[in-house]
Amino acid sequence: MTRFPGVTHAATAVFVSILLTACGGESSDPTTDSPTGLQITGAGATFPEPLYQEWIRRYNAEQSDARFSYEGVGSGEGVKRFIAEAVDFGASDSAMTDEQIAQVARGAVLIPATAGMVVLAYNLPGVEGELRLPRDVYVDIFLGKIWKWDDPRIVAANPDLELPSKLIQTVVRRDGSGTTFVFTNHLGTISPAWLNEGPGTGTLLDWPGGAMTGTGNEGVAHKIKISHGSIGYIEYFFAKRLGLPIATLQNQAGNFVKPDAESGQRTLETAAAERMPENLRLFVPDPDAPDAYPIVSLSWLLLYGAYPEPEKAAALKAAVTWALNTGQPIAEDLGYIPLPANIVSAATRALKAIQ
Repeated sequence: MTRFPGVTHAATAVFVSILLTACGGESSDPTTDSPTGLQITGAGATFPEPLYQEWIRRYNAEQSDARFSYEGVGSGEGVKRFIAEAVDFGASDSAMTDEQIAQVARGAVLIPATAGMVVLAYNLPGVEGELRLPRDVYVDIFLGKIWKWDDPRIVAANPDLELPSKLIQTVVRRDGSGTTFVFTNHLGTISPAWLNEGPGTGTLLDWPGGAMTGTGNEGVAHKIKISHGSIGYIEYFFAKRLGLPIATLQNQAGNFVKPDAESGQRTLETAAAERMPENLRLFVPDPDAPDAYPIVSLSWLLLYGAYPEPEKAAALKAAVTWALNTGQPIAEDLGYIPLPANIVSAATRALKAIQ
């Protein structure tokens, strides 16, 4: 298994295309009309959007039975559109709650499609080398309790770095976001203070400390890139493709770990073997393996239990089956965690129930 390859010309072209799509607020181009006239639309999480756009580009080129498109609008909006039946499929990094599922007249089937890592990217000009952030330190940064980069607790963890006496500016999501849920679910799991004194866990929060905000992962990434002294939570893909430095985080075992696809895959495989729920809502907010990167999450496609048009159900099942198999190596090439075999098997079984 390869580890996060360097940026190729092809990957750069894909990334530029994705950024243009995201910034323009438009969904992916179906390329050509389907001869059958079957158009399938989806909307939701920005966390997996670069991967979904690339999957759609490749899948549309391989078959002509249907044309797929996807709009990255955030997990919260994606769930709303899915419940309102304004799309053929949704996508969310926070899955759906029981209450949300109960609102879907046609039933909802949650399919894990990919997985990824939420990273803390930062902008500190002149600071070279690995920035290490202990668990209690990055919690307190986002609680607004640590507000300067040369705070003694940050300095103690990074004795070899020349940290500036500069204000820390956190950057967070302003839209309903599965990435926010993944990050705050982790913070709430490792820190009682986050739940008791902070904003808690959710997809849209009232952040302390006058945080800057951005829309979508790409919005937060760009805000970090142009703001000296900033730090924010984003999906790994966006940080790497924009060349943003990424903090090394301390895990439950006390080790400092960089994002790593192999470690993330092993973490998910073990968790699925131990406790995969029937509805496939598997969360791993604080993995305990010694080599585990601490913020790993699945990302789900939201499909209806029944579709009025049988051809639409068949087309979706075929496309998702392709994504679960052929699409996983593509996921790794873009910096996502390819799903382990036991999760692919569980997702494939769930897919068969769709009518």
